[in-house]
Amino acid sequence: MTRIDRYILKLMLILFGFFALVLVAVYWLNRAVSLFEQLIADGQTALVVLEFTLLTLPLVISIVLPVAAFAATAYGTNRLSGESELVAMQSAGLSPWRMARPVLVFGMMVALMVSILVHAIVPMARARLADRQEQIAENVTAQFLKPGIFQYPAQGVTLFIRGITAQGEIEGLFLEDARDASSITSYSAEQALIVKSDAGPKLVMIRGMVQSLRSNDDAPRLSVTRFEDMTYDLASMVGGSAAKGRDLRDYGTARLLSPDAALLAATGQTAARARLEAHERLAQPLLSPVAAMLGFATLLVGGFSRFGVWRQVGWAIVALIFVQLLTNWTANRAGDDASYWPLVYLPSAVGAGICATLLWLSARRRRPGPLTASVEAA
Repeated sequence: MTRIDRYILKLMLILFGFFALVLVAVYWLNRAVSLFEQLIADGQTALVVLEFTLLTLPLVISIVLPVAAFAATAYGTNRLSGESELVAMQSAGLSPWRMARPVLVFGMMVALMVSILVHAIVPMARARLADRQEQIAENVTAQFLKPGIFQYPAQGVTLFIRGITAQGEIEGLFLEDARDASSITSYSAEQALIVKSDAGPKLVMIRGMVQSLRSNDDAPRLSVTRFEDMTYDLASMVGGSAAKGRDLRDYGTARLLSPDAALLAATGQTAARARLEAHERLAQPLLSPVAAMLGFATLLVGGFSRFGVWRQVGWAIVALIFVQLLTNWTANRAGDDASYWPLVYLPSAVGAGICATLLWLSARRRRPGPLTASVEAA
């Protein structure tokens, strides 16, 4: 790598670090505020909030890095053009293809960072986050086991427990679910137990009655059902539980490419859907060099101007938005039918084609014409 290559690469890396830091901070703070409100409302400590926000950080970084790479190359190229450094490089005989080499190296470095994130760090963070969510859901459920008082674990839900035995059995349970005003259901049971499951905590009621008041028609109707045992999903009452393994994004890429029966049973997904998730991860890092090259190649077409290259910056943003829209379309199309998984690689291919076309146009525009060539030969 020549001195010019190192100079351009160093400039892009410095700007990339700045833009990545700013964008990650903005996205992360936005996510942290929503998590803070949710967890503090559930009675969690500040340390739990900090842990959850840190576990969401790898996903935020993997999304932000390609955008930061585009911003770095666009701003860096604008700076090189404004200070006439691009003109000096072109006057020295460097073609657009040659000047794009350090930018491509920069884009591949960002792609490597994204690959490490999406294939290793993000699945590990999501699996850990699922474990902690399950533990917190169980802790929140345990907080409601207070006998002798009426409690309101969720909006529209009323709970009363007469007593708890030394073995942890609930005696005298009353539970009213009025979250749907048109269908109010009341549960009462002589005994109850809280049991763990892969989908979250369950309330098993023994020897009780269910009273349902439905007001969909003009005349409300009350139905009464007696039971010997009945199960109630506490996970929905306390906000859900993300049990480990229920989401394909909690697993590694290698396992998704060759899904086994245990993985499919835990997630409830098909093998084609698992492989689609793996291919989406493989395609995601490819957008980083495309974004970096778009920020460089589009601005290079404009040439030098005392008024800058802000018009080319606008076209570069339009090109990036087009690639992102194409990414969303292919993801939705493949999501509807997993057999269309090759479509996830289409945005990167189209973006690479746009970059190559722009570099070709830039090189062709700067190629000396016949008159210029004859004067130089003379």
